[in-house]
Amino acid sequence: MAESSGSGSGSVDVERISFGGKEHLVRTRCGSVTVAVYGDEDKPALITYPDVALNYMSCFQGLLFCPEAASLQLHNFCIYHINPQGHELGAAPISSDVPVPSVDDLADQVADVLDFFSLGSVMCLGVTAGAYVLTLFATKYRERVIGLMLVSPLCKAPSWSEWLYNKVLLNLLYYYGTQGLVKECLLQRYFSKKLRGDVQYPESDIVQACKSLLDEKQSENIWRFLHSINDRHDLTNSLKKLQCRTLIFVGENSEFHEDAIHMTTKLDRRYCALVEVQDCGSLVTEEQPYAMLMPMEYFLMGYGLYRPYQLSSSPHSPLSPCCISPELLSPESMGVKLKPIKTRVAINF
Repeated sequence: MAESSGSGSGSVDVERISFGGKEHLVRTRCGSVTVAVYGDEDKPALITYPDVALNYMSCFQGLLFCPEAASLQLHNFCIYHINPQGHELGAAPISSDVPVPSVDDLADQVADVLDFFSLGSVMCLGVTAGAYVLTLFATKYRERVIGLMLVSPLCKAPSWSEWLYNKVLLNLLYYYGTQGLVKECLLQRYFSKKLRGDVQYPESDIVQACKSLLDEKQSENIWRFLHSINDRHDLTNSLKKLQCRTLIFVGENSEFHEDAIHMTTKLDRRYCALVEVQDCGSLVTEEQPYAMLMPMEYFLMGYGLYRPYQLSSSPHSPLSPCCISPELLSPESMGVKLKPIKTRVAINF
């Protein structure tokens, strides 16, 4: 889908059916973004935002194709998947004449998407760069976010070493596209070493599928998003102002594990929980989506939300709305480390 040349906020250029959802091209104040909508639009909204070089299918399909997670989300929400500009399937290269947006522009784009769909307060789910954008959105538009679910999030400005690493990656993207070393760097960003394969372990199907999807991306468009994220500013001082509860997932082998821990320490601990997923990289939504299910269920139950009872008999998640066993929170049963989730009193949508 080609990038729109218009810049006015709030009009739809294209609408199409894609992977069971309806995909819109929404014109915002900083260019057009595609938004795929799944579910009943009368339900509360869940906004998603993927990491660099990924779109909603390559970043969230593992979680959404997990039947228990899909039932939990679609039973309670209408899901609005925002793709970064030019990251949707079939996207054309964005012209070099179009200014590269700042991270504040990206957060404002999220607000424009909410305005277009006439959404009030929303739940947010973001991965790494996408988690940063949604966290920034939550700090700028606090009344519009009721909860954050963040996977391997960023909140600090890039360190000198990360900034330099990304600069090298940006140059490689510019001259060589998403091939060779660039592709390997992106896969290392997403997945654990075990999944990427070595002499002992073959490369996983998930990694192979991701490689194919990266081959289809326009390197110019990836360059723009990575450039924006590499120029991000520190959100640490704004985190205490957040008026919503936060659930953070991070793989123990993630390159951004330290960033996620830092963010957890700066949030109000009464309303924040950290889930560390063992033997996992940054892209927990793809690598170990079942590890996310039970913490998400507990988190959403704080809002009065639940997964349909008739689907609660899955061996992957024995939790039901009526029976919660504390033993289910043990690392041995979940494969994760979970700090207790402390919630506010009931919050209504």
